[in-house]
This record gives sequence, C-alpha cells and structure tokens, in this order.
Amino acid sequence: MSLTEQSLLAALASVIDPHTATDFVSTRAVRNVQISGGDVAFDVELGYPAKSIIPELRKQLIAAAKNVAGVENVSANVYTKVQAHAVQRGVQLLPGVKNIIAVASGKGGVGKSTTAANLALALAAEGARVGVLDADIYGPSVPMMFGVSGKPESSDGKTMEPLENYGVQLMSIGLLLNNPNEAMIWRGPMATQALEQMLRSTNWKDLDYLIIDLPPGTGDIQLTLSQKVPMTGSVIVTTPQDIALLDARKGIKMFEKVGVPILGLVENMAMHVCTNCGHVEHIFGQDGGKKLAAEWNMDFLGSLPLSMQIREQADSGKPTVAAAPDSEAAQIYKKLARDVAVKIAQKAKDFSAKFPTITISQNT
Repeated sequence: MSLTEQSLLAALASVIDPHTATDFVSTRAVRNVQISGGDVAFDVELGYPAKSIIPELRKQLIAAAKNVAGVENVSANVYTKVQAHAVQRGVQLLPGVKNIIAVASGKGGVGKSTTAANLALALAAEGARVGVLDADIYGPSVPMMFGVSGKPESSDGKTMEPLENYGVQLMSIGLLLNNPNEAMIWRGPMATQALEQMLRSTNWKDLDYLIIDLPPGTGDIQLTLSQKVPMTGSVIVTTPQDIALLDARKGIKMFEKVGVPILGLVENMAMHVCTNCGHVEHIFGQDGGKKLAAEWNMDFLGSLPLSMQIREQADSGKPTVAAAPDSEAAQIYKKLARDVAVKIAQKAKDFSAKFPTITISQNT
C-alpha cells in the first residue's frame, strides 16, 4: 500500500490544538504537504503566538506522521503567523499594527495598567511583536512600569520612534512631558486629540498586537477612542468588589455600544495569601469577576491575587512576567495572553486591504 497525502492527513488530524480544542487538518493549518518515497514534509501555521508549546506540538505531529505505514523520515515546520482581524465598521487599520487590544476598567485602582503591561510581556514572550500605548493621559504609568525614560526621537519632526524595553515597543504621554510630575490639566477634546496624534504619529514597527492602556471610566476619551481607533477587541479588568463590578458593567456596555468585542474579563486582587501562614482571605469579595463574566456570557480570563510581589515588581520597572517568568502569577498572565490571542485568531480576518479604495472627485 503506497503512502498517500490522504492517509498522512488522517493521521495528523489526531493531534489536537490544546488552545482551540480542534485538529490542525480541519482548520487548514496544515500546509505544503510533500511526499517523496518514505520522506514527508509539511508546515503547520498557527494564528496565535505559541513559542512555549511549539516544540511539544512538533513532537506530537512527527509521532502521528510516523504512525502511517511507509513513513520513514518526517520534517515538520510549526510556526506562527498573526493576521489582522476585523475591527469596528468604517474604521481603517493603523499602519504597522495588525491588532489593537484595549485594556479597560470602569474605575481606577483595580490593576488595569499592571494587567496591560503583563499581557504585553506575555505575548512578547510567546514570540509576538508587541507594543504598548499608554492612553491613561492623566495618570501615565507605563514609563515607570517598563523602566524607560527620555524623550522619543524624531527624524522628521512629524513622527516619533517608540522606546523599547523587554522586547516591547512603548509610547506614553509621560515620555513627552518636560516634567514627569506635571499634572495634565486638559479638557476631554484636547486629551483625545493628543492621544489620537500620539497613536498615529508613532512609527510602530510591524506589530502583531498593540495594547492600549485606556484611562479608567467611560467618559469622552474612552468613547471617542473606541469609535475612532481600530480595535480588534477589549479586555475588562475589575476586582471582586461590588463597587468595582458596578463600574465594570458600564465599561462592558460602552464597548457593546461602539461595536468592540470583549475578549474577556480579568479579576485582580481576588484573594490575599498570608506570607507567614498561607491563609487565604477574600478581602474584596469572592468570585465577583467570575459571576460578572458568566452574567454577560464572556470569557473569564483568570484571577490574580492581591500580591505584594506583583506590586513591587511593577513599581521597580520590571513587571512580573519579566521579573519572575516562572512564578505562579506569571503563568496566570501567560495563560491569559494565550487565551486572548487565540480568541483573536478565531475572529474574522480583516480583508479591507484587499479591496481597492474608490475616490470620487468632482471636476469644476
């Protein structure tokens, strides 16, 4: 019995993607199958960054292929290719950026910026090209969290080069101020205009994901950005506290109104574990974020503890995923990031670039 592509694909279909729970054949991830005698070669294209699981996936695929009668040597190339995905109707994609993820909260002090920083670092650790825009214009914290300072360079006086640390491209209003302690006493339209300009004037370099750390609340800035910035999706951050959940609901409703899909919800400060005795205490209530996610039929991305270590790492300019990549908290952030990336990969792709732009001019 001769070796056929059909028998090879049937064997490869037994390998299941741990993140999508589907096989790679039915999803057409298996590409470029080549058979030459007993030698077979094929590619598997993942739509999300997965550096940590690629070696294991490759091993499983090779083992499955070798189960086919007649196969002697197997060459399996597993790689990631992140695509641009659909955004709000009528909003054009940003040059150099495939997907934009907004990280938002209904109120301040729930750990939104810490979540945004660690989400970005976790995606970068999995092999993605990632940037962070600090849109929290009244309380920019990204420069401190990523340990960067100094003014962005500009070669033409019109555009700016993002700063970089831990493999993440960064831009923040905090980097443009002459005095970092200066208060931003701006009305909504001024702040919104400054943010839009900062977003579009930064030379983002071929980003798979741009994380936007939105200011807390659901006011003019958040609404305008949600309408004008091409967002692939949003992540809501809350604590289990009833007051925080009340405000988180407002954030959810805002994104629904402007047509930005919610990729999931993160619950911060879910519990406190005593460093002396290990006693677990739910200071801000229990499972509030999980219940809110279930109520709105959205993905619950995970719970983070109220941890001195997470706070100290963020304050020191080296967030948890960079400071302690093997820690329990870092693993939660990494799973959160993978789940968000997989959710995006399963969204409709953006085909706007494949269609011509029609311009109608009136001759006078």
